[in-house]
Amino acid sequence: MAGFFGSIGKTSCVADVFYGTDYHSHLGTRRAGMATYSEENGFRRVIHSIQNSPFRSKFEDELPGFSGNAGIGIISDTDAQPLLFNSHLGRFAISTVGKILNLDELVEHCLQENMHLSEFSSGRINPTELVGLLIVKGKTFVDGIENVYRLVKGSCSILLLTEDGIIAARDSWGRTPIFVG
Repeated sequence: MAGFFGSIGKTSCVADVFYGTDYHSHLGTRRAGMATYSEENGFRRVIHSIQNSPFRSKFEDELPGFSGNAGIGIISDTDAQPLLFNSHLGRFAISTVGKILNLDELVEHCLQENMHLSEFSSGRINPTELVGLLIVKGKTFVDGIENVYRLVKGSCSILLLTEDGIIAARDSWGRTPIFVG
């Protein structure tokens, strides 16, 4: 399982992202990550294993390095995320929650289009990276997200941190809800 959290405001969001992500600790015990964006410092991202110690103890010392009024965080049982991308759409961080049933088919599709994907040491592909690649095939973020939902079988909710803000997209079946407040 996994859970993500995002925050954007007029002042620093670092504490909100830290505590909001920590709240999701019951949803995963393997990986956790946070990313923030500020105009002065750009993107800052940190990912840690939380298999042997909780989220708070891994990230508390990292907080002074984060800045900005927009950020995302995730707790996951599977993949290291958020991932950073630099593309024709601009720079962005991405986190996903869900299960892609046709992952192998989509990987083969990307490879046939001369794209590349990183592999884990286990030989598996990071589904979040695949979703990011499907997004950058679009002309805009919205077009790219629609591309993901046209191609993905299964469930995939997406949280993007861009240089302009946060984009949240709930999976087309509504299996992994997103709350906006």
